[in-house]
Amino acid sequence: MLIANMKKSPSRLDVLQGTLDLLVLKTLSALGPQHGYGIARRIEQVSGDLLALNQGTLYPALLRLEQQALITSEWGVSDKNRRARFYQLTAAGKAQLESEINRWRLLSAAVNAIIAEPSTV
Repeated sequence: MLIANMKKSPSRLDVLQGTLDLLVLKTLSALGPQHGYGIARRIEQVSGDLLALNQGTLYPALLRLEQQALITSEWGVSDKNRRARFYQLTAAGKAQLESEINRWRLLSAAVNAIIAEPSTV
């Protein structure tokens, strides 16, 4: 199943369900505390604008990660002087990130092996 991206265009890719948590945890690990909009923009930026997240996709994921104690949040003020909820990785989140990275590497290696197989069609 796929998660719809923000802008449906041929140059944008959908985020596979299950990879969003990995992307969010990695973004918080790399940047430190961020608000939701900052997380979404960073994922867009690092992917070369190939991946885009909408609020209906991102915020439920942030809530789920917080309920799992993988991230924490607190209210603060954004760069534009607006009230925003900032999310931060927990120790459990760091451990989960390591696990998710290893899992992703195994999965992507398996998929790459399958698609590298010569076609008989």
